[in-house]
Amino acid sequence: MTLRGRSFLNTADFSLDQIHGLVDLALGLKLGRVKRQLPGKMLAMVFFNPSLRTRASFTAAMYRLGGVAVDLPLGQGGWPLEFGEGVVMDGAAAEHVREAAPVIGRYCNALAVRSSELVVAGGASGTTGSWAESKKDRVVQSFARFAGVPVINMESNVYHPCQGLGDAVTLKEKLGRPQGKKYVLTWAYHPKALPMATPNSQLAAACDQGMEVVVTHPPGWELDPDIVETASARAQAAGGSLTFSSSMAEAVEGAHVVCAKSWGALKYYGDWETEKLIRQELKGWIVDEALMRRTDHGVFMHCLPVRRNIVVSDAVLDGSWSIVLDQAENRLWAQMALLAEVLAD
Repeated sequence: MTLRGRSFLNTADFSLDQIHGLVDLALGLKLGRVKRQLPGKMLAMVFFNPSLRTRASFTAAMYRLGGVAVDLPLGQGGWPLEFGEGVVMDGAAAEHVREAAPVIGRYCNALAVRSSELVVAGGASGTTGSWAESKKDRVVQSFARFAGVPVINMESNVYHPCQGLGDAVTLKEKLGRPQGKKYVLTWAYHPKALPMATPNSQLAAACDQGMEVVVTHPPGWELDPDIVETASARAQAAGGSLTFSSSMAEAVEGAHVVCAKSWGALKYYGDWETEKLIRQELKGWIVDEALMRRTDHGVFMHCLPVRRNIVVSDAVLDGSWSIVLDQAENRLWAQMALLAEVLAD
């Protein structure tokens, strides 16, 4: 698949054949049909945000491959880094990414970074700038520029490619041949400001599998047009399509997969007080039993963590529709496949 030594910042940086190859390798690893090892290899992980599945799955993946993952306390508990160019460092930052990234790169074989301003613990919403500013993904892009080793995006402002890859594995595992099957990505109400990364990458995952993808959201919650354009082109190349709907009920008719996720309104990105007032009127955007009954024996997906009876009802999440635990497990196998290819000798 010629992924050796490459950074993994966005699935769209790779060909459809390469993504499909990773999916097949992940399923082969999960079934024990394929053996890959990375003895003596080390992955450094830097989390600027909370993490459960991503941290645990990458740690487990390296262990299963015979390597080791090291969680570096740069983002949470470490000193702050500077990412600006030509700055006079007389503030809080103790070190510039120009030194920090290549030093880590000399110790480790790859570096994985999570940095998204809106991914925060607790009940309060995170703060960020406008979408135009957030879209630059300054932190992850800076590490990729200076590390000197492959950099894996564990979630940025714009993309969560490892979630997307894990979802692609789940779609093929559950559907056999996802191409032509109907996949609905639906916006859902959430009481906090949330980033665009996961829905952007989930959209990409379904489009790359050649599915009949429908994105449904309230007016004003459109996805970034550049990302939509790329996803649509890849969907067509894979034999699928991408359409949009403002009706949740109509969108899920006959669906094989319903994936729920909240995301921000780009017009108000960084202006949470304004967006919050509009969101309050959209609490009806929840996946419940009535909605799932409109599907064609569809399954329910969510990246987790999920707010019960806010994003999805107990009945759906605890019922036969839900495959969220399998979806979460497949993060492990997808990342094992990715690491095995990127760090191969």
